[in-house]
Amino acid sequence: MTVKIHKDEAANAIFVEDSNGVQFLNSLQALMDDPSDTVLDIKDLARDIFLFKGVAHDYFLDTQGNTYGATPVAACDALNALFASAGSSTGDAPVVTSSTSVALTEGDTLNYELVATNGVGYEWLNLPSGITTVEGNVRKLIGGSGLAVGTYNITAKAINYFGEDTETIVLTVSAPPYSNTKSINFQNQDYMGANATLLDGIFGRDSNGAGSGDAWSVSLWFKGSTETSGQTIFYFGDSDVVNSGYVELRQTNDNGQKRLRLHYGSNSNHLRLQTTSGSITAETWQHILVTYDGGTTGAGSGDIASYYSRFSIYINGVLQSTSDSNSNYGYSSGVDPDNFRLGRQSSGQYLRNARIDELAVWGSDQSANISAIYNSGSTHDLSTLTTAPDHWWRMGDGDTYPNIQDNVGSAHFVMYNMTAADIVTDAP
Repeated sequence: MTVKIHKDEAANAIFVEDSNGVQFLNSLQALMDDPSDTVLDIKDLARDIFLFKGVAHDYFLDTQGNTYGATPVAACDALNALFASAGSSTGDAPVVTSSTSVALTEGDTLNYELVATNGVGYEWLNLPSGITTVEGNVRKLIGGSGLAVGTYNITAKAINYFGEDTETIVLTVSAPPYSNTKSINFQNQDYMGANATLLDGIFGRDSNGAGSGDAWSVSLWFKGSTETSGQTIFYFGDSDVVNSGYVELRQTNDNGQKRLRLHYGSNSNHLRLQTTSGSITAETWQHILVTYDGGTTGAGSGDIASYYSRFSIYINGVLQSTSDSNSNYGYSSGVDPDNFRLGRQSSGQYLRNARIDELAVWGSDQSANISAIYNSGSTHDLSTLTTAPDHWWRMGDGDTYPNIQDNVGSAHFVMYNMTAADIVTDAP
């Protein structure tokens, strides 16, 4: 039989391992009945029991497999010096000395070790799902990469034969710092769709615009297409485009020059505002903000100029001049939440060879905040704005195919006719 004995510095306790297993102990003493004896005793003073009785001195080994002395007397002295440096023989309860405040970033793994003066036994309560102790070291916690942002209170106990210390370990999980590295790539017949009814309070209305309560804004980063045909970037509204209202932002072509066209209304009754040719540069990231102040949009011929003035289009922070047109002097009816899509109208008009990033919408006119939203051309955490968006899609960062998460609400997009490869490492 051999017995391994050494001091665990972190636990400030004596580690004892024999054929019966492992123990962490305090208040030990090595004894010899007579200096001429060839055997040792080791007593647990706290419990007043002998752990080992009449054991040859060379059976007690350190972590390197060496004996504690060449003679029984030398081994007894060496062991008592070791025992005196750990634990408590004076009846002191343990005291937790490790930090009781732990910070973790969402997605990272916890690595925490409980340390206590005079600690012998350790116990955990209220461990969050996904956090566990390390096999062979109950004082150590690992895991936690699946924890959501929030605060978790974990109860920790350090125990010895004279009492215990109970502490609350406060684990704070924070969101990772903002980083924009991904976007969504659209090819032929690729599109994304979300539950339009969840955006009804933003873009929907019952009849003609009634004021600020019907206002909205759309912000996104767009990498334009080289294609010559018209392509839908953003669509919200009715499935019946001929007779019912919808909002559509489209890239159009003018003799090879790209531009944006905003459509509001049905095919039969609408307003259209189109930016100048060349305002969109294909294969170049540009920021777009489109706003509507919620006012009337039709249908009196004498008010057509005011209807157009309800809308503003900004590219890279600059208000754009538009060429405006209408059918039947605008649109005065409702907008129903049948479809909410990126890259597709109600039928066809797919977006091809283009990319979208950092889409956000507000149920208010954000024209006055264009500088803060555009941020001099640097993408940023939109949730920190004075008026944060009502819905915000990162378009790849933090997302897992085929779902694109709404980081504010619950209007999550689903990718259709697409693959995981369409979440690309390309961002403004």
